Amino acid sequence: MKNRLLAGLFGLFLPTLVLAGEYNLTVDRVKIDTGDFVKEGIGYNGKSPGPVLRFKEGEKVKINVTNNLDEMTSIHWHGLILPFQQDGVPGISFPGIKPGETFTYEFPVVQAGTYWFHSHSGFQEPDGAFGSIVIEPEGREPFRYDREYVVQLTDKHPHSGDRIMRNLKMMPDYYNREQQTVGEFFEDAKQNGLMNTIKDRMAWGDMRMMKADVEDVQGFTGMINGKGPDQNWTGLFEPGERIRLRFINSSAMTYFDVRIPGLDMTVVQADGNNVQPVNVDEFRIGVAETYDVIVRPRDAQAYTIFAESMGRSGYARATLAPEEGMEAPVPTMREPARLTMADMGGMHGMDHGSMDHGSMAGMDHSSMAGMDHGSMEGMDHSSMSGMDHGSMEGMDHSAMQGMDHSAHGGMASGSEKASDPFYAPGSGIMPEAANGGKFLSYADLKAQKPLYEDREPTREIELRLTGNMERYTWSINGVKYEDADPIVLQYGERVRFKFVNETMMTHPMHLHGMWSILDVGADGWNPVKHTVSVQPGTTLYMETEVDAPGQWAFHCHLSYHAAAGMFRKIVVEGGPESTQANADEMTSNGGDV
Repeated sequence: MKNRLLAGLFGLFLPTLVLAGEYNLTVDRVKIDTGDFVKEGIGYNGKSPGPVLRFKEGEKVKINVTNNLDEMTSIHWHGLILPFQQDGVPGISFPGIKPGETFTYEFPVVQAGTYWFHSHSGFQEPDGAFGSIVIEPEGREPFRYDREYVVQLTDKHPHSGDRIMRNLKMMPDYYNREQQTVGEFFEDAKQNGLMNTIKDRMAWGDMRMMKADVEDVQGFTGMINGKGPDQNWTGLFEPGERIRLRFINSSAMTYFDVRIPGLDMTVVQADGNNVQPVNVDEFRIGVAETYDVIVRPRDAQAYTIFAESMGRSGYARATLAPEEGMEAPVPTMREPARLTMADMGGMHGMDHGSMDHGSMAGMDHSSMAGMDHGSMEGMDHSSMSGMDHGSMEGMDHSAMQGMDHSAHGGMASGSEKASDPFYAPGSGIMPEAANGGKFLSYADLKAQKPLYEDREPTREIELRLTGNMERYTWSINGVKYEDADPIVLQYGERVRFKFVNETMMTHPMHLHGMWSILDVGADGWNPVKHTVSVQPGTTLYMETEVDAPGQWAFHCHLSYHAAAGMFRKIVVEGGPESTQANADEMTSNGGDV
């Protein structure tokens, strides 16, 4: 008890809490000051983000978590390979932690790299319950650096997670602040022609969709290491040093495009696994992903770390500088991104209601690919109620750019070659570097050292990412989590997952407990990740060595998408008998996620 109290006190002041393999965390109500607003949230050891937990590969850790809330809580160790009973998902791997109780996690550390931890109970994670994990390798790193910093991104909103979910259920575009103006209509008409612009607006109007639906939740303040843009978290350096920046996207809903004007970045790790170094000017970090980069500022000047939301509705900002108080110019955000018809290539899987799409057959959508569109200001989404979009299965999508892309090094269709094979050709959200230089693509990621032997998968499982925008429900294969049977895998098999994104949103899909081998067409050198982003209108493949018996969660990591149904339980049958017995016991006990 004494150690626990001391650790709780030290955790308020130290960025790292280390007790020789034993760690103590308290789950607390905290005040979060973004610089724009102050709100009540949830944190660890009295603050949000919580402390940086530093482990060593090969050690066994013991983490005592005391719940000081008046509600159940949990902690999931995101990306860590561990026994399923320690994974921290209520109703799947354990019952949860009751108010006033202490639960002890114990597991071996079998990996190295940058990871994070967060609550898997309700909306505690978007309310602030997250922290970071740094695991030192047993051997030497394949790259050199002189100092390091964790750069933990988040999107802090003045509304609580529960309130945001209620508002999205009431009106899906409640938080959309980037809708198109009349002025933009005339600008598009001038650039693309009046008739093309009218046809474009009519098509979107018929579908009751919005080209500005890039982000579900806007109006947030971007934060880095618990500080908003005006509070300006600063990391110090000596000119000429190599600095390792461990980027973690702990956002509830926001993808960030990250750049450091004046500095090249070398990506050396993705989701905790070393990759062959890639020099880039900018990279997009999906929700729940991590990227480690090396930078080398040679001059005694300040540099801005600028993380701009994919929808251009907000940003996070921090500074690298040789002295405290130094600042560099903060870039101006780029124009808001707009979806195009290319991003709607999978619209046959969206459930929108009972509209008659017969009139849309044969429309020339190909001419719209690449157009910079917005959506009509004030579009009335309440009229979407009762529309049966299941009938969209009969739409003629043959003219749509990017309807079926195989995201493993090439496209299956489309006359226009995309600059990034993991986006639909002509996509409105395809990234471009602000300085015209190199933007990181999944296609650039190659494993530094293969983790598994390259072998043929034993079978393929297709997972269609589906949803109903009007009711704000999200699903897999058209079925919400509470109505779905578990996905059953057999211990020792290698499964190929085929993700078909039939929505106009990007979905970061996270498999607990096992690695996701992303197919970028590099065979045995394909990168190993824990979260893979599936872009609108595309098909993406990943493979999994089923080497972890028990029960696991598999879900979209956008908080409100997972809560609305884009979630599955994975059951791995076979393996050690004792583990299987525990899994059977959890299944019989049931429980809610």
